[in-house]
Amino acid sequence: MCGIVAYIGKREAYPILIKGLKRLEYRGYDSAGVALLNGGLNIFKTKGKVSDLEALTEGKHLTSNLGMGHTRWATHGEPNNVNSHPHVSQNGNLAIIHNGIIENYATIKEELINRGHHFESETDTEVLIHLIEEIQKASNKELDEAVRIALHEVVGAYAIVIISKNDPEKLIGARKGSPMVVGIGEEGEYFIASDASPIIEYTKDVTYLKDSEIAYINKGKLTVKTIDNIEMTPEIQKLEMNLEAIEKGGYEHFMLKEIFEQPKSIGDSLRGRFDPVTGILAMRSLKEYEHKIKNLKRIIIVGCGTSWHAGLVGEYLFEDIARIPVEVEYASEFRYRNPIINEDDLVIAISQSGETADTLAAIELAKEKGATIFGLCNVVGSSIPRSSHAGAYTHAGPEIGVASTKAFTAQVSVLVLWALGFADIRGRLSKSELSKIMAELESIPAKVEKTLACESLTKELAKQFYQSRNFLYLGRGYGFPVALEGALKLKEISYIHAEGYPAAEMKHGPIALIDEEMPVVVIATKSANYEKVMSNIQEVKARKGKVIAIVTEGDTKVSAMADHVIEIPETSDYLEPLVATIPLQLLSYYIALERGCNVDQPRNLAKSVTVE
Repeated sequence: MCGIVAYIGKREAYPILIKGLKRLEYRGYDSAGVALLNGGLNIFKTKGKVSDLEALTEGKHLTSNLGMGHTRWATHGEPNNVNSHPHVSQNGNLAIIHNGIIENYATIKEELINRGHHFESETDTEVLIHLIEEIQKASNKELDEAVRIALHEVVGAYAIVIISKNDPEKLIGARKGSPMVVGIGEEGEYFIASDASPIIEYTKDVTYLKDSEIAYINKGKLTVKTIDNIEMTPEIQKLEMNLEAIEKGGYEHFMLKEIFEQPKSIGDSLRGRFDPVTGILAMRSLKEYEHKIKNLKRIIIVGCGTSWHAGLVGEYLFEDIARIPVEVEYASEFRYRNPIINEDDLVIAISQSGETADTLAAIELAKEKGATIFGLCNVVGSSIPRSSHAGAYTHAGPEIGVASTKAFTAQVSVLVLWALGFADIRGRLSKSELSKIMAELESIPAKVEKTLACESLTKELAKQFYQSRNFLYLGRGYGFPVALEGALKLKEISYIHAEGYPAAEMKHGPIALIDEEMPVVVIATKSANYEKVMSNIQEVKARKGKVIAIVTEGDTKVSAMADHVIEIPETSDYLEPLVATIPLQLLSYYIALERGCNVDQPRNLAKSVTVE
């Protein structure tokens, strides 16, 4: 969701901005722009890709040591050149880039129009920079103070960067509800970005701004204050990611690279957290909240999209292994239906980015009600871990492809560990039972590696089915969340309509859709529901549906019925989602490729939804 990169220092700003914007393309966007201070305030912006921006700036005067760039995902106003960022004040002295939404922009805009302001765009962002200009003009305030006062007047979420023609050594950044990181470089140079990917090449020393904080960079010095003008001491952290981790590494797309990284990302998410020999789990959240877990009455899991699907797997795990009641909620609906939350509830918030706006809002509601919050995220220092009482990082590494793959399996891996830990604390599993499941869990990275060998088969299947208009995905038990996730992946990147269903629900409606043109993907492994799933396959075949079955290695019964089978190694029901989801990711990828879709940047989607 939108991307920000800014630079001030001794280097040429424009190459840093362009390279940074390319690194931010994974977030999803429809336009791009840069602002440079080089004698005047020069703005270049256009609808389209960063490559279109490069074409626009070719031959222009771009020499500058201070600038900022933006990729926009439209919220207020359609994607076009005028609505693209940066936006300027009416007097042309100030420029702003902005991620987020200013909710009361219409009221502010009306007042500013009454004071003689004229607006070029339909955006809420332009309103904010006009407001800052008006405060400067009306009260003769310095820019720093005008920004602070303006942010007191706006309602909503924002990450902003502001530059001024009259302050050529100043860069201002601020955030509330939308992420922002400040990078500290050499000899008084600084970087500002919406995440670390654009700046990792230049520095590993960063500070993450907290909500309602403003970073003032002036004459080579960084000062951080709250919007109440209280000076804060920046907490400098070392970035853990490396440049190689965010490059494609020889793969055609980030998504394919990230699918093939899953043996490592699952292993990294598990490493050091359990010992199958002793049956001991080493997770700080388990140790610090042992008393809470022992007396827990209910778990509420909140997430969006793929994270919601991981949460659904978590529901099965916690109820099955630890015998704790679980509710899985769409974070986007949670706070709007007046949910019943008690002080003895545990809320697990799942988000790859740690910045998902709806999930953050759900956390705040749950905290107000006195619940304990565990965060499960992939990005160190992001907002959700900071808002949680405890939790765990997945250690999946940067995920650049918009369609989440390795984040899902990493999330499920940690949920398995938590379920085992909760069961151990509550006396639901013996040490021998724990050790048995852990031993199988330890083998999962190798089994995922083996499953990736189905790539060539999924390529062939994609050639047969890429022209299909609809897909149905069916699963029972732990296979049901896998079916949902498989359908979501296909929808996201190939734009084929697909639905996931519990296999038994097929008879309650979806069976009416099945004909000889309907591919039906069935999770048909040798689980507790194996016989029943075979019955569902027979029902599909009786109606001439084309069955693609995910089966356990060596299966003969389903293989005799299905039109196509993809074999995966045998594992326990608890861990099935970690292996069974791999072929579905590959199938979606190759179908999208056959259809000529932009796999890493599917239309209308953003990697991290940081606004409601």
